[in-house]
Amino acid sequence: MTRLNAVLGSIVVTVGFWLMWGELPPLVTTVLALGIASLLSWLGTTVATVWAWTTLLLGVESLAWPVTTMVRIRMETAEPSDQQMGDMLTSVLFGLFSAIFWMTFSYGIFKLTRRGEAEGQASATPSREVDAGGRAGRKKRKRR
Repeated sequence: MTRLNAVLGSIVVTVGFWLMWGELPPLVTTVLALGIASLLSWLGTTVATVWAWTTLLLGVESLAWPVTTMVRIRMETAEPSDQQMGDMLTSVLFGLFSAIFWMTFSYGIFKLTRRGEAEGQASATPSREVDAGGRAGRKKRKRR
Protein backbone atom coordinates (compact mmCIF):
# COMPACT_ATOMS: atom_id res chain seq x y z
CA MET A 1 0.00 0.00 0.00
CA THR A 2 2.85 2.41 0.73
CA ARG A 3 4.37 1.83 -2.71
CA LEU A 4 1.08 2.66 -4.40
CA ASN A 5 0.88 5.86 -2.38
CA ALA A 6 4.52 6.62 -3.22
CA VAL A 7 3.69 6.34 -6.92
CA LEU A 8 0.61 8.55 -6.50
CA GLY A 9 2.64 11.06 -4.50
CA SER A 10 5.34 11.13 -7.16
CA ILE A 11 2.71 11.85 -9.79
CA VAL A 12 1.43 14.78 -7.71
CA VAL A 13 4.94 16.19 -7.22
CA THR A 14 5.83 15.66 -10.90
CA VAL A 15 2.69 17.52 -11.99
CA GLY A 16 3.77 20.32 -9.66
CA PHE A 17 7.18 20.48 -11.35
CA TRP A 18 5.50 20.42 -14.75
CA LEU A 19 3.26 23.34 -13.74
CA MET A 20 6.23 25.24 -12.32
CA TRP A 21 8.42 24.88 -15.41
CA GLY A 22 5.64 25.18 -17.98
CA GLU A 23 6.75 22.25 -20.08
CA LEU A 24 9.15 19.41 -19.40
CA PRO A 25 10.47 16.92 -21.95
CA PRO A 26 8.92 13.44 -21.52
CA LEU A 27 12.28 11.87 -20.61
CA VAL A 28 12.89 14.40 -17.82
CA THR A 29 9.32 13.92 -16.58
CA THR A 30 9.71 10.14 -16.48
CA VAL A 31 13.08 10.27 -14.71
CA LEU A 32 11.72 12.81 -12.24
CA ALA A 33 8.63 10.71 -11.48
CA LEU A 34 10.67 7.52 -11.00
CA GLY A 35 13.22 9.30 -8.82
CA ILE A 36 10.56 10.85 -6.61
CA ALA A 37 8.66 7.55 -6.37
CA SER A 38 11.79 5.74 -5.23
CA LEU A 39 12.60 8.53 -2.75
CA LEU A 40 9.09 8.45 -1.31
CA SER A 41 9.04 4.67 -1.02
CA TRP A 42 12.44 4.78 0.72
CA LEU A 43 11.52 7.61 3.13
CA GLY A 44 7.93 6.60 3.79
CA THR A 45 7.44 3.63 6.08
CA THR A 46 3.70 4.28 6.36
CA VAL A 47 1.09 5.88 4.13
CA ALA A 48 1.02 8.94 6.37
CA THR A 49 4.78 9.49 6.11
CA VAL A 50 4.65 9.11 2.33
CA TRP A 51 2.07 11.89 2.13
CA ALA A 52 3.92 13.98 4.69
CA TRP A 53 7.01 13.88 2.48
CA THR A 54 4.87 14.52 -0.61
CA THR A 55 3.34 17.66 0.89
CA LEU A 56 6.77 18.80 2.05
CA LEU A 57 8.06 18.45 -1.52
CA LEU A 58 5.03 20.40 -2.76
CA GLY A 59 5.92 23.15 -0.29
CA VAL A 60 9.50 23.26 -1.52
CA GLU A 61 8.23 23.39 -5.12
CA SER A 62 5.91 26.26 -4.25
CA LEU A 63 8.78 28.09 -2.59
CA ALA A 64 10.95 27.58 -5.69
CA TRP A 65 8.24 28.70 -8.13
CA PRO A 66 8.84 32.48 -7.70
CA VAL A 67 12.59 32.01 -8.00
CA THR A 68 12.29 30.00 -11.22
CA THR A 69 9.86 32.54 -12.64
CA MET A 70 12.26 35.40 -11.92
CA VAL A 71 15.22 33.51 -13.37
CA ARG A 72 13.26 32.54 -16.50
CA ILE A 73 12.14 36.14 -17.09
CA ARG A 74 15.64 37.45 -16.43
CA MET A 75 17.07 35.01 -19.00
CA GLU A 76 14.53 36.16 -21.59
CA THR A 77 15.06 39.89 -21.29
CA ALA A 78 17.09 42.46 -19.42
CA GLU A 79 14.11 44.78 -18.79
CA PRO A 80 10.88 42.91 -17.92
CA SER A 81 7.60 44.12 -19.39
CA ASP A 82 4.53 44.96 -17.34
CA GLN A 83 3.07 41.53 -18.13
CA GLN A 84 6.25 39.81 -16.92
CA MET A 85 6.27 41.93 -13.76
CA GLY A 86 2.68 40.86 -13.13
CA ASP A 87 3.69 37.23 -13.61
CA MET A 88 6.48 37.66 -11.08
CA LEU A 89 4.15 39.28 -8.57
CA THR A 90 1.60 36.50 -9.01
CA SER A 91 4.21 33.80 -8.57
CA VAL A 92 5.62 35.46 -5.46
CA LEU A 93 2.22 35.91 -3.79
CA PHE A 94 0.75 32.54 -4.66
CA GLY A 95 4.06 30.72 -4.34
CA LEU A 96 4.71 31.95 -0.81
CA PHE A 97 1.11 31.39 0.26
CA SER A 98 1.00 27.84 -1.08
CA ALA A 99 4.49 27.06 0.27
CA ILE A 100 3.40 28.08 3.76
CA PHE A 101 0.22 26.05 3.40
CA TRP A 102 1.91 22.84 2.16
CA MET A 103 4.78 23.02 4.64
CA THR A 104 2.40 23.61 7.53
CA PHE A 105 0.22 20.74 6.34
CA SER A 106 3.32 18.54 6.09
CA TYR A 107 4.38 19.53 9.60
CA GLY A 108 0.98 18.54 10.91
CA ILE A 109 1.14 15.12 9.26
CA PHE A 110 4.67 14.54 10.58
CA LYS A 111 3.56 15.57 14.07
CA LEU A 112 0.54 13.26 13.86
CA THR A 113 2.66 10.29 12.80
CA ARG A 114 5.21 10.96 15.55
CA ARG A 115 2.43 11.08 18.14
CA GLY A 116 1.03 7.81 16.80
CA GLU A 117 4.45 6.17 16.98
CA ALA A 118 4.95 7.43 20.55
CA GLU A 119 1.54 6.09 21.61
CA GLY A 120 2.35 2.76 19.96
CA GLN A 121 5.62 2.53 21.87
CA ALA A 122 3.95 3.58 25.12
CA SER A 123 1.35 0.85 24.82
CA ALA A 124 4.08 -1.73 24.20
CA THR A 125 5.91 -0.88 27.46
CA PRO A 126 4.57 -2.00 30.84
CA SER A 127 2.38 0.62 32.44
CA ARG A 128 3.02 2.20 35.82
CA GLU A 129 0.44 3.36 38.28
CA VAL A 130 -1.00 6.75 37.43
CA ASP A 131 -2.39 9.08 40.05
CA ALA A 132 -5.42 11.33 39.66
CA GLY A 133 -3.28 14.15 38.19
CA GLY A 134 -2.15 11.91 35.34
CA ARG A 135 1.39 11.53 36.71
CA ALA A 136 3.09 8.19 36.92
CA GLY A 137 4.69 7.61 40.26
CA ARG A 138 5.71 5.28 43.00
CA LYS A 139 3.40 3.86 45.59
CA LYS A 140 3.28 6.02 48.66
CA ARG A 141 4.58 4.51 51.86
CA LYS A 142 3.12 5.32 55.20
CA ARG A 143 5.53 6.90 57.63
CA ARG A 144 5.45 5.91 61.25
